[in-house]
Amino acid sequence: MKTAIPFLISLLLTYGAVQAETSKVIFKSEVAGADLPFSDAALVNNTLYISGKGGVIPGTRTVPEDPKEEARLLMEDFKATLDRAEMTMDDLVYVTIYCPDLDLYEDFNSVYRQYFKDTFPPRAFVGSGPLLFGLRFEMQGIAVKTD
Repeated sequence: MKTAIPFLISLLLTYGAVQAETSKVIFKSEVAGADLPFSDAALVNNTLYISGKGGVIPGTRTVPEDPKEEARLLMEDFKATLDRAEMTMDDLVYVTIYCPDLDLYEDFNSVYRQYFKDTFPPRAFVGSGPLLFGLRFEMQGIAVKTD
């Protein structure tokens, strides 16, 4: 056991060094604001991990009155994040949407389906408790760039 501990520490340090070389924080969200304690997205090799996003009016944390407009703003913010990593909506391989009111499922889908060409990524639409800032939808995702 005593010899295993230095080995594990060495392994973790090596892994951390490799991760530091291959991971890159893309940027802080221009929509949500730079004061929030997380990165908007992180690129690790060819995989982009996108933090939860909501559809707020740009430059504010104000949620539009119309749920479809909120969904559109969310999708546009997601699309912009992907674009900054030189990816598209078609590079998404998994998406999770949180929604405190499942009656809004069709409203969200009517907007969501407009952002994909042929196929949709696997996803979960999860009923949740209240979301920050009074959001009706929050979406996070993973995208992989293939050459």
